Amino acid sequence: MMLPTHALAGLAVGLAATAASPEHAGVALLAGLLGGVFPDLDLYAGHRKTLHYPVYYSALAGLAVVAAAVVPGGATVGLAAFLLAAAVHSVGDVFGGGLELRPWEATSDRAVYDHHRDRWLAPRRWIGYDGSPSDLLLSVGLGAPLFVALDGPFRAVVAASVAVGAAYVLVRRVLPDVADVLLGDLLLPRLPELVRARVPDRYRAACEASRPNTKTP
Repeated sequence: MMLPTHALAGLAVGLAATAASPEHAGVALLAGLLGGVFPDLDLYAGHRKTLHYPVYYSALAGLAVVAAAVVPGGATVGLAAFLLAAAVHSVGDVFGGGLELRPWEATSDRAVYDHHRDRWLAPRRWIGYDGSPSDLLLSVGLGAPLFVALDGPFRAVVAASVAVGAAYVLVRRVLPDVADVLLGDLLLPRLPELVRARVPDRYRAACEASRPNTKTP
């Protein structure tokens, strides 16, 4: 799923935490938002593996929720909201598409890495792929009640997330073609090997496949 959807899901987690601890509403909402987007900081460093922990986030979130219930405070409530939102993000990506550059082609069997079992979890594709119409529908479904329930800067975050998500959906299908031109034809051949090695595999493989074979028999 796309980042705006994860951000909205994190806010929903934070909103749920405010119901249990209304005096820490601001902390819970901010922590939920940050936890919702945090796993995707690995986008260019082992995406859906380096910072995605569907099992461990879930286990830690369970402990943190108990701690927040026993000793309610800004720190415990914030930690619980952050870990729970990160767990929702990591588990939620399993229900989307795979890691290929064009996930609507459904050629990848990798959705999220399970560090506990040391293997990749296969994509379920209930939400077709990040930036799909169903992904936007989920964003709107999350965003509408959040927009009504929240105010101030958090309401602005909700509106911005839905707007950015809608714009992303409009261009999602052309982005791989842009990557082919920018990386494959312009940037990738000119990058130092050290930098080229940091380009995600899905971009390098797609760009190399798009270039014609110039070898002579």
